[in-house]
Amino acid sequence: MRFSTVTATLLSATAISAALISEYNVQTVFNPNELRLVQTETGSQWISEADKLQLKRAGKKFFDITDNSDDSVKVAVNVTYPADISFVEQAAPILANISTANMKNNLETFTSFYTRYYKSTTGADSSQWLFDTVKDIAAVNPDVVVFPFHHPWPQTSLIARIPGAKYGTPEDRIVVVGAHQDSINLIFPSFFGAPGADDDGSGTVTILETFRALVESGFAPNNTVEFHWYSAEEGGLLGSQAIFTEYAKRQINVGAMLQQDMTGFVKKTLDNGLPESLGVITDFVHAELTEFIKKVISSYSSIPYVETECGYACSDHASAAKVGYPSAFVIESTFKNSNPFIHSTRDSIDRLSFEHMAEHAKLTLGFVYELGFADLA
Repeated sequence: MRFSTVTATLLSATAISAALISEYNVQTVFNPNELRLVQTETGSQWISEADKLQLKRAGKKFFDITDNSDDSVKVAVNVTYPADISFVEQAAPILANISTANMKNNLETFTSFYTRYYKSTTGADSSQWLFDTVKDIAAVNPDVVVFPFHHPWPQTSLIARIPGAKYGTPEDRIVVVGAHQDSINLIFPSFFGAPGADDDGSGTVTILETFRALVESGFAPNNTVEFHWYSAEEGGLLGSQAIFTEYAKRQINVGAMLQQDMTGFVKKTLDNGLPESLGVITDFVHAELTEFIKKVISSYSSIPYVETECGYACSDHASAAKVGYPSAFVIESTFKNSNPFIHSTRDSIDRLSFEHMAEHAKLTLGFVYELGFADLA
């Protein structure tokens, strides 16, 4: 997500402990001279990794298209979203099973990794922990498939598939929920810690808890449902680009994709005298899908939504849209009231509201349940 101002105090010598220096020995993975092809809203150019990091520090959003530069990879998905919300009563018992305690426990573990930077050993370790956790949840239903999506860097993306009754048929429209699992410290990614509690540990455990509640309920949709945890979002949407480009090459029908990136910070909203709400992104998204999501929020969540914008290539939904898949994005608040501590050691779990994350989980569950049983073809 976006860049927040990093204060000079974070560079103080007292902050560099012996433990941190020990971690540095296994985190020397950033090559500032490596050339990458970067695409911004105004065009593409080859720049160094150091210059790419400078773009992020300046708040400039981009795709790193070094490995996904073929603009001809596109799909044309025909999809119609329901005019009405139809399954609130059926989903109610599952909604009641969403647990803030589970999210807190999972996020405590997830943020304990020194950094989840996608090129680091601890980024690979955190991905393995997440894979094992998702596999353990899926074990209650042999039809649910969990698998890694490998990349040229150490951290893998993860996909969990709940096959629908239409799976493998032309009528199937896959419903995707996504979050990114990596984190970054923008002072120096290979050296400083990045707990990434909100960005995007919060989204990771939000959709993880939704996945658990659905799987344990015996959820058996008509349309296939997939949960994605992307690697390397902070590197320029690298993991999600790889996945959706592969899906587009195989002409896989994705009917809808919802990104959950930063779901837990509400303090700035409340401090500004505004009501707690869910931020529905309205730029660079699929308009009809976004309107449907507003209906889901009104029916499944106990708090309202507010419209907001986040700009070009601001999270992994943009990778889906880039190849033609309908995608949308919901964040914790208006963009200007979102977490100012991200991309630093201060993006910590104590700043988050798990009750607010539960509202995002309710939205996610409603999105999956309604579209899982809808006729989208």
